[in-house]
Amino acid sequence: MDAIAKAVPGATIEGDIVFVEPSDLVAVAEAAKAEGFEMCVDVTAVDYLHREPRFEVVVNLLSQRLKRRMRIRCGVPASAPSVPTLTNVYPSANFYEREIFDLMGISFDGHPDMTRILMPDEWEGHPLRKDYAVGSVPVQFKSAPSS
Repeated sequence: MDAIAKAVPGATIEGDIVFVEPSDLVAVAEAAKAEGFEMCVDVTAVDYLHREPRFEVVVNLLSQRLKRRMRIRCGVPASAPSVPTLTNVYPSANFYEREIFDLMGISFDGHPDMTRILMPDEWEGHPLRKDYAVGSVPVQFKSAPSS
């Protein structure tokens, strides 16, 4: 973690978790890769609806050589829900970033194909946001027999 602390002095490191600003996300990922975290296992996002920053992008990295895991957490404001893409550092982040874009509405600047991956192209909204309407299908029940 020393290389990460040197590369991004503004990062907060707590054990194997690194907290960064969106502008430092790529620099931390590059430092982590140089430090031996060669595999991006997952990229996901969390919606904290009534907190600022509202969203958080979470990147899970793995070093098989060091037998360690590392997590990068990056707060993303609701007013500008975007962070830089990690596909240039970890190509495996490609589909995870598209899934986050599709379901949470967080875009990844510089992504090679920032399009929906699960929902139809004409779909409005982002279904995993906590303020997304759940919707319903009315169910008609048969009346109970009267006694």
